[in-house]
Amino acid sequence: MRQFLVVVDMQKDFVDGALGTKEARAIIPAAVEKIRSWDGELFVTYDTHFEDYLDTAEGKKLPVPHCIYGTPGWELNDEILEAVEEKPHAKIQKYTFGSTALPRLIAEFADEEEFSLELIGLCTDICVVSNALLLKAHFPEVPITVDAKCCAGVTLELHDAALQTMASCQIEIRC
Repeated sequence: MRQFLVVVDMQKDFVDGALGTKEARAIIPAAVEKIRSWDGELFVTYDTHFEDYLDTAEGKKLPVPHCIYGTPGWELNDEILEAVEEKPHAKIQKYTFGSTALPRLIAEFADEEEFSLELIGLCTDICVVSNALLLKAHFPEVPITVDAKCCAGVTLELHDAALQTMASCQIEIRC
């Protein structure tokens, strides 16, 4: 069975930039170890916005410019980037919380072989949960796991709530 790891939005702006948190910084070593030890294929998502971010629906509700394409904050955290670059990976730019292209790319890579999915990244309560639920909807019979040690939410409470939501939707949570 093929194994796919989805690394969600481990970008500088979510680690130590515009929307960074101490919880996000704390998971970097575990996420780096997970990526380096992964014996399968990687998909890496990039939250991607543009200069008009504040004029978008998201920007009006979260008026903090972040992950603006071409800026240092859009790039992966340096340690994550180093680990990712050691392995073959697919890079996916996404323009909202969940990537509708991700299930299609995974299906193409799987080429009708059985596979499992694991997700890590930021933020548990926004982009990780969005992508996990999109993947579960597209692949209801595929084992999907989220490694909680390699995820951080906007707050600890929201992180825990997102993990509970995913568990309720039959996504395995590894603690």
